[in-house]
Amino acid sequence: MEKITKEYFKIAVRNLRTRRLRSWLTILGIVIGVFLVISLLSLGEGIKSAMLKQLRALGGDVIFIMPGAEDNPLMGFIGGGELTKEDIKTIEKVNGVDIVLPMAYKSKVIRYENEGKTVFVSGIPFDKGMEILKDFQGWSLAEGNWPKPGRREILIGYAVAEKDFFKKEVKVGKELIISGKRFKISGILNSLGNKMDDSQVYLGWDIYQDLTGEKEGNAQMIMAKIETGASVEEVAEEIKKELDEIRKRKRGKDVSDVSVITSEKVTGIVGSIMGIIQIAVMALASIAIVVGGIGIMNTMFTAVRERTKEIGILKAIGAKNSTIAVIFLIESGIIGLIGGIGGVIVGLGLAKGIEFYIQLHPVFYLEAYISPLLIIFGLVFSFLIGCLSGYLPARRAAKLKPVDALRYE
Repeated sequence: MEKITKEYFKIAVRNLRTRRLRSWLTILGIVIGVFLVISLLSLGEGIKSAMLKQLRALGGDVIFIMPGAEDNPLMGFIGGGELTKEDIKTIEKVNGVDIVLPMAYKSKVIRYENEGKTVFVSGIPFDKGMEILKDFQGWSLAEGNWPKPGRREILIGYAVAEKDFFKKEVKVGKELIISGKRFKISGILNSLGNKMDDSQVYLGWDIYQDLTGEKEGNAQMIMAKIETGASVEEVAEEIKKELDEIRKRKRGKDVSDVSVITSEKVTGIVGSIMGIIQIAVMALASIAIVVGGIGIMNTMFTAVRERTKEIGILKAIGAKNSTIAVIFLIESGIIGLIGGIGGVIVGLGLAKGIEFYIQLHPVFYLEAYISPLLIIFGLVFSFLIGCLSGYLPARRAAKLKPVDALRYE
């Protein structure tokens, strides 16, 4: 049986070599399809893993409060919505809340060594918020020291300190000018994992309000750390209830335009969204696989027509229908497998190349997902596509009658 299988394999390989150009063009169709599937899966899983890793790093003890309805909180956050000073004081009074950290930002022109750049200037209460920033947001210093409360000292993001941001190197101890006021650079942050955060300048809360003239104390986002032993979900529900009550009292009707989100809820939302995106990506990439499969089928039908007389000879000397079918299935399976190997190599190479590029130009953390299961999936998937695409041509070849096949010209 093993000897017979080897003979089948030899015949299939010989036939592929006889028509090399056609075979390689057909293989290229599978390479493109598998390459798209593997690269998109690898990058998609890598993005999902990176996002979930950062969210888990926040821990379960922090609650995020943002303007905007809970079904679409980012619209309120991006659209310029604000949480008021009354909101901040209300959250501070909720049972189970330990520390409340309001955060606000505004676009400003900063000047360094007579060169100006537009960046986001963010205000944060360093005095009471340093614990959250270090332990839950992952803040750490690349150089310098943390700002001292009440002083005109600022932190600059990792990207602001890079050589290509300002012409002259940004150094700790030097001064930045914002709105005509001078600030000493006390420290440079390590990368926070995304370009937006890394491209900001961070001031103390009171200094930020004095600089921007926004004395009301409004914030674009609030982070609330809960007390040890308190229930995150219960505290979040109480915060939501109290904030909705303020809006009902002011407007005379039920209004829910604030989002109270736990890190667990954010993790679930991100996981669900990324899952849907991956399914959509797979569906689109599968179109290329189908096109490649059609290419294999077309090649195999052409091969059956060209080798009709050869099939007749094989049947005349005793070859069974199953023998003819197996030879053609092996041939189409080899085309799919070789295409799969090429697609996996190119796909993983592209994914690693994008990972390397992002590490050099950090917009967010990304590590291409590569695992033995992904590689095996790519190879098995392409082999099965080859076999399925070759099934109908193999069936037609097996059903040819020896007499008709021998007469075929």
